[in-house]
Amino acid sequence: MVVIRFEDMKRQFIRILTEMDFPEDKAQTCARIFAENSLDGIYSHGVNRFPRFVEYVQKGYINPHSKAEKVARMGGIEQWDGKLAPGTTNALLASERVMQLALENGIGLLALGNTNHWMRGGTYGWHCAKKGFAFIGWTNTIANLPAWGAKECKLGNNPLVFAIPYQDEAIVLDMAMSQYSYGKMEDLQRKNEQLPLPGGFNKKDELSTLPGEILETRRPLPIGYWKGAGLSLMLDLLATILSAGLSTSQITRQSQDEYGISQVFVAIDLKQLPNFPTIEKAIQAILDDFLKAEKTDPDGAIRYPGQHAVKTRMEHLKNGIPVSEQIWNDILGL
Repeated sequence: MVVIRFEDMKRQFIRILTEMDFPEDKAQTCARIFAENSLDGIYSHGVNRFPRFVEYVQKGYINPHSKAEKVARMGGIEQWDGKLAPGTTNALLASERVMQLALENGIGLLALGNTNHWMRGGTYGWHCAKKGFAFIGWTNTIANLPAWGAKECKLGNNPLVFAIPYQDEAIVLDMAMSQYSYGKMEDLQRKNEQLPLPGGFNKKDELSTLPGEILETRRPLPIGYWKGAGLSLMLDLLATILSAGLSTSQITRQSQDEYGISQVFVAIDLKQLPNFPTIEKAIQAILDDFLKAEKTDPDGAIRYPGQHAVKTRMEHLKNGIPVSEQIWNDILGL
């Protein structure tokens, strides 16, 4: 491993994207999001994912000069065409717009079709929550998750995000419908480490903690078994219907690579709620009760969603971001 300072990492990303003819503002935004994801310890959708992002630009799946456009509006609901622009800039644009819709209507919903991978969905939850909005968002993906009882992947791992403001930060749940994301399993395989809990099936149809076995079969375990599989299907249905975009099945049939996906962004303006003055106190009471639960391991930790990311961010700002030396050398060579 090598340790890279946040600003140095961002600077390298900007250099590469600028050389790939990204407009300056998009190069800055994409570079910042990739670096911030790494800063929070989400390497699978930060520095580790950056080379694939570059590859998809080179293949023409991502158009750095495109920008999402609104195609329809129905009250507080809007449909947008992502125009295959970078998923990060599209998602940030959608987050800003859906907050404006919430300001106008109390709640806003923006459905985005024909877009690209947004990297860490939690990025947009943090973005909205730190501006005072509750946020719900999800995306469909290429078929990479089998339904419970199936061997063939027909579902996506369809990440889902919930976020609410909390003090100067946020409470953010960002989870895929698979027990472990592909990025996490690839990262652990690279480190020659096992999963803490079974994450999928091997070629013998046995549950396995070895990421390489699961990556080989492409059979990750749905969260909650049949419940996670059902939730994945519902998220795909809603994303497809609301955006008038492509479903997981359609995305999968067009290529072995993932592009042209569908996403949904929901923002709620909490300040318009009649109980707004008491919300902060209610959140704190819930967290206080949650965190005082008796631990199974006295030395273990009970954390609310997003709490660990804040701690990791502070540590990495102080000490630098640990990165695979091979991946960093690959990035320097781009």
